[in-house]
Amino acid sequence: MKKILLVYNPVSGHAEFKNRLDNVIEHFQRRGIFLSVYRTQAGDNSAFVTGVKLSKPAGVIAAGGDGTLHAVINWLKKNSIDLPVGVLGSGTSNDFATHLQLDDEKFFDAIAAGNTRPVDLGLVNGTKFFINVASAGVFTSIAHEVDSRLKNFLGKSAYYLRGLGELKNFRAVDFDITADGKNFSAEAFLFLVINSPAVAGFKKISSVAEVDDGKLDLLALKKTSTAGLLSLTKKLLAGECVDGDENILYLQAKTFEIKSSAQLVGDIDGEAGDPLPLTIETVPRAINFFC
Repeated sequence: MKKILLVYNPVSGHAEFKNRLDNVIEHFQRRGIFLSVYRTQAGDNSAFVTGVKLSKPAGVIAAGGDGTLHAVINWLKKNSIDLPVGVLGSGTSNDFATHLQLDDEKFFDAIAAGNTRPVDLGLVNGTKFFINVASAGVFTSIAHEVDSRLKNFLGKSAYYLRGLGELKNFRAVDFDITADGKNFSAEAFLFLVINSPAVAGFKKISSVAEVDDGKLDLLALKKTSTAGLLSLTKKLLAGECVDGDENILYLQAKTFEIKSSAQLVGDIDGEAGDPLPLTIETVPRAINFFC
């Protein structure tokens, strides 16, 4: 019998996954899969690594948001554990799960059949992996400044409400960007280095970003007028790609080096990252993903 380890975050999203747990177990058992469960906790999660080594599962499924998936991937990669990974999106932000467009039945069937695809990862400063996005600038600290109780109650609206409160601080800063050895400068509000085109609840902000092309995509929102910001926002809300917008500096590369004279802290998959400068590398086809 195939064994799968389910890692779930008890506070992701509206903290509702616990109400789905029995249904998820039933899906696995119906397909002849024995499920073991690990509940994430604040602080030390070394028991996860011990559990993986002892139980020897055929794969690991993260149930939570992008942050939970981020944590699972880093636990695996930093301990040299080579297992396929999947995600049951149940957090406030489920961008990578959204991009894969898997419904429950197809997803469970894929796990049972062992169907996977290799996907790229990003690596920040040689120490922290990310599955979907690394960023810095205005608004990028909102995900870890929003009170968890408010986030669980309001979902993505909590981010937007917090963002509205930051409008008075909307200031562009100077970025020096090296992309595969080529130098660029931009006065911008923020930058995103993305793996998939689904970011911040928008399903497709880039027309060319792919999770397995061996490259990452950088989008920097250049300093612009209020009218320019509103125009860009209108496109995003309409589900349009913005990589060709005049207010966006778009670059694609295997490696980025990003500096700024401003004191900025990066954000990685919605979690607090390192202060700038940042070196961001593509790790091609670094992990196999159930799909």
